[in-house]
Amino acid sequence: MQGNVMRSSITGLVVSMVLLLAVQFPASARIWDSVPDEQLSALKLSRDATPKELFDAVAERYRAELTKGKLAKWWEPIPMDQYYAPTLFYKPPALDLQVSRDQCIACHTGVTHGWVVSWQKSVHANLDSIRALPDSDVRGYKKDIIKEVEGNLQSQSLLAQGKALKDVSCIDCHMGVGKAEGNHATDLRLPDRAVCGTCHVRQFAEAESERDTLIWPQKQWPNGHPSHAVDFMATVELATWAAMENREAASACVLCHVNQTKCDTCHTRHQFSTVDSRKPQACATCHNGVDHNEFEQYLLSKHGTVYQTLGHEWNWDARLADAQDKGGMTAPTCQFCHFEYKGEFTHNLVRKVRWGFLPLKEIADNLDDPWFKERKTQWQGTCSHCHSPRFAATYLDMIDTGVKQGTDIVEATRKVVQKLYDDKLMVGQKTNRPAPPEPEKDAAGGFYSLFISKGNNPTMVDRTFTEMWEQHVTQYMKGLQHVNPGGWSYTGGWSPLIKDQIFINEQDTKLREMAGLKDRVDKLEGNRTGSAKDHPASTNDKPSGANDKPAGTSNPQQGEKTTGFDNRGGASLALWSLDRRSASGALALLGGGLVFGGLISLRRKPPDDEPEPQ
Repeated sequence: MQGNVMRSSITGLVVSMVLLLAVQFPASARIWDSVPDEQLSALKLSRDATPKELFDAVAERYRAELTKGKLAKWWEPIPMDQYYAPTLFYKPPALDLQVSRDQCIACHTGVTHGWVVSWQKSVHANLDSIRALPDSDVRGYKKDIIKEVEGNLQSQSLLAQGKALKDVSCIDCHMGVGKAEGNHATDLRLPDRAVCGTCHVRQFAEAESERDTLIWPQKQWPNGHPSHAVDFMATVELATWAAMENREAASACVLCHVNQTKCDTCHTRHQFSTVDSRKPQACATCHNGVDHNEFEQYLLSKHGTVYQTLGHEWNWDARLADAQDKGGMTAPTCQFCHFEYKGEFTHNLVRKVRWGFLPLKEIADNLDDPWFKERKTQWQGTCSHCHSPRFAATYLDMIDTGVKQGTDIVEATRKVVQKLYDDKLMVGQKTNRPAPPEPEKDAAGGFYSLFISKGNNPTMVDRTFTEMWEQHVTQYMKGLQHVNPGGWSYTGGWSPLIKDQIFINEQDTKLREMAGLKDRVDKLEGNRTGSAKDHPASTNDKPSGANDKPAGTSNPQQGEKTTGFDNRGGASLALWSLDRRSASGALALLGGGLVFGGLISLRRKPPDDEPEPQ
């Protein structure tokens, strides 16, 4: 009898412990399938980890890798940077106030009324209204998200077991989840990605997994680049950005490159409307302009035309997975195409990336690599939501072929520009080309040409080539990818690339002809003085008898008379290395110039009764 009682007690204790664990770590605690295996491997987690374990691992890495970067000694934050990267730079205002949850709303209703109005319209302020939605409502999926959030908070001991979340108020985001009060001067924070991720663990992990799923096979880019997950670090570790003396202009770069630091670039505070974040305009603030004009390309495509003419008929409350069936969407949006991967929609936007931000030659030369082919197959699947697989494959092939042709014209022009630089023939290169500010380094057509100028650095050849490789070929690629005909052929893309090449080739000819003429005049002047030692050759001149010359010149055969601008193939720098007719013509040209100059001087001589200018 006593043994039975003891066994019953032990059994009851075991059952209680199991129930307690079941509540503490619910069935949903298994890591979501949308979190990639690559990320779990990098974080050394199993798929049986709890939401707390996943959040802690992702947040720890996130904050450890968010710094001022390796170029930190060359730049200092300006006051606005505390709002762009609050994790690093935010300092609360000096208001030594102890405030409660309700006081935040009461005070800011009068101080920043717009914040409160936006929040009052948000799901955060109206969780019960979402819970009351019928399952037939397209917003019904949000009920599951609320339960997911509650489970996340319970796993982190931030919400009592079995307790429902009442709302998400100011203090939860700006001081700490579940706090009743805090000090305005010491506890106030601006939310970063990890703060949002405290509740939205799955979305936080998905977004951060971009750094784990974009590993270029030939190291075309550093791991995780280019992506939202590392966009801030990509900016602050760019030499041109760190070298810029106009920090206000530099801050414009950061204003877009803050997806890494916070979530409100896409999810506008304080309403955080999913309707807002699902529309192409949510991407437009950053994805526009000369170097990444995706928004313009999309709007001028047939896809964008349908969106602009019929998009008002679609139900934007439907989640992306239901956009076609329940939302009535009849053309793709930025979000539908770029969030989709193998039929699922997540916050990892790079699992199909192939060309990246720039169409690099290192990518064009390796498209047959299985890594690129697999990603192309996934794009075919995305396009097949609306198009036949054959049509999708055909168009994707056309994109690749077209972009490779664009990289070819850039690389051919790069050789011309680099040769001018190596031969020191850029305008002012020997006399007026100061080095750019550190940590940037001088280069032919360097990126800094767009933002830094001093003396003849950069020249128009530099600037034109920078626009060519950083902007025009990118516009060409984006036009192809977003199906805007004018964007890749005429208005933008190919035609501007041809214009760039024409200008640079023309300048190459002019600069080389001018250099040849200067060499010739220098030789004539050297012979007239009879002292070649007093007029040493320029850094481009070769020793007597040398046969190598800048690109675009030819070596006369021994004994031939020189008829071009380059005389360096001869064995002597003396005037009689030219034929008599050429020498006479050159001297006549110089003499005529002297006579003309004298006439001008005589003409400008003042009358005898007019005093000389002082």
